Amino acid sequence: MSEPQQEKGIVLTDEQKRRRRARSVAIAVVLGCLAVLFYLVTLVKGPGVLQRPL
Repeated sequence: MSEPQQEKGIVLTDEQKRRRRARSVAIAVVLGCLAVLFYLVTLVKGPGVLQRPL
């Protein structure tokens, strides 16, 4: 029988892999900063933000 051919698909160069990693790290940093910002805003607003009518 014939061997199944493996499709390689898109093969990234080392430069493209490096840029993808840098972009992923940048997105992670921005998301982390956004989470910290939301946390700080909640602290500044105080406990009143949790006491609201349902």
